[in-house]
Amino acid sequence: MYKFVSPIILLFILFFTACEKEDPLNNQNDRNDQDDCPPLVRVIDDELPLDELLDLVQRQTLKYFWDFAEPNSGMARERNTSGNLVTSGGTGFGIMAMLAGVERGFLGREEVLDRVLQIGHFLKKADRFHGAWPHWMDGTTGKTIAFSEKDNGGDLVETAFLVQGLIAAREYFDRDNTKEQSFRTLADELWHGVDWQWYTQGQNVLYWHWSPDYDFAMNMHISGWNEALIVYILAAASPTYPVSAEVYHQGWARNGNIVNGNHYYYMELPLGYHFGGPLFFAHYSFLGLDPRGLNDQYADYWKQNRNHSLINHRYCALNPGDHCHYSDSLWGLTASDDPLVGYQAHAPHGYGGADNGTITPSAALSSMPYTPEESISALRTFYYYLYNDLWGPYGFKDAFNFDENWFADSYIAIDQGPIVVMIENYRSALLWEVFMRNEEVHRGLERLGFYYEEHNKR
Repeated sequence: MYKFVSPIILLFILFFTACEKEDPLNNQNDRNDQDDCPPLVRVIDDELPLDELLDLVQRQTLKYFWDFAEPNSGMARERNTSGNLVTSGGTGFGIMAMLAGVERGFLGREEVLDRVLQIGHFLKKADRFHGAWPHWMDGTTGKTIAFSEKDNGGDLVETAFLVQGLIAAREYFDRDNTKEQSFRTLADELWHGVDWQWYTQGQNVLYWHWSPDYDFAMNMHISGWNEALIVYILAAASPTYPVSAEVYHQGWARNGNIVNGNHYYYMELPLGYHFGGPLFFAHYSFLGLDPRGLNDQYADYWKQNRNHSLINHRYCALNPGDHCHYSDSLWGLTASDDPLVGYQAHAPHGYGGADNGTITPSAALSSMPYTPEESISALRTFYYYLYNDLWGPYGFKDAFNFDENWFADSYIAIDQGPIVVMIENYRSALLWEVFMRNEEVHRGLERLGFYYEEHNKR
């Protein structure tokens, strides 16, 4: 549920935050000079050219999905301590990251084709529930691992993230040879088997979960604004089990109540929570779905994602929570591991998540197409200042919190994947362009009333 505040209180919040002093990295606010804030010191003096730094981050992060994949299935492990437990959505993100790896020359086309064929054949035999895969599976058997007691069946959101990756790979491997043709056939078979209609229960909304033991007892509507727009687009695009436009407008858009329209730091936010919520909303559905010029009756989706990212950045730069070292070069609030509660969403002013001083590299880095200057500034801080604590075998670790003098030792698939993919979309728009080649996706967008306007694509 969204939290709403009265107009008077909201104006007070806006006035207060707009009047806070902005502090670049070399001019921190008073909190950052206190004894309880650990020092922030540059530890790598040599400056890499930007392209080399981006190559380094993409190549190192990609190792999570390539070197650390579960060997039997080829799927992505949920996190670096997950053993045989693999994740559906994170695998979809990883497939797209591997395509970026081919394009950059980090991986060979043929070896990535072999890997996605391995994943596809595993998924064909794995547990499915009216076509949807579970959130978690055992990579050695394909059997469901329960995410929670009643979440032991189909997860439609995780399935959509996986399908987004399969479609991108289907379009990328477009050569006229038997092996690439076989993957295209397999990818179509897999995603056409998802019974999106079943997950409506005959109503004008999609449901997140179905369990063979608990039916629809989770009772969670997929209702916007959040990370799940791609679910409705794929459900409308399905040539086998399509949903109607009414399911989108009544279920996802809540008959127009999805609209925000307020201004934060003088920037309009078309949809969702006050101040935007956690930044993964701007990432997960848009790894393949191209937001440049994308519109419907509710929003301009480039404006939505760019302004959401800018608002998140500005909030951290103004630092109303007085957290250690927040600045215009050290920012990014999204869902991640957390030193106080284990794992949670982080967001400005408590709308859609807490802000307890935890910054997640994936937040700023995955917004690079929307906020290149701000994201690259954060990248340089993460790498040149925090390298000793934050960098590891699979790129940047999941999160850190200077208030608690804490750095995660974890990597999580759904945070690592968007880093590689969205940096590539910033550099070449590769994943946007290959995903958008799919004719069925375009039919789904048209069915729901989406359209593209001319956009300056840099």
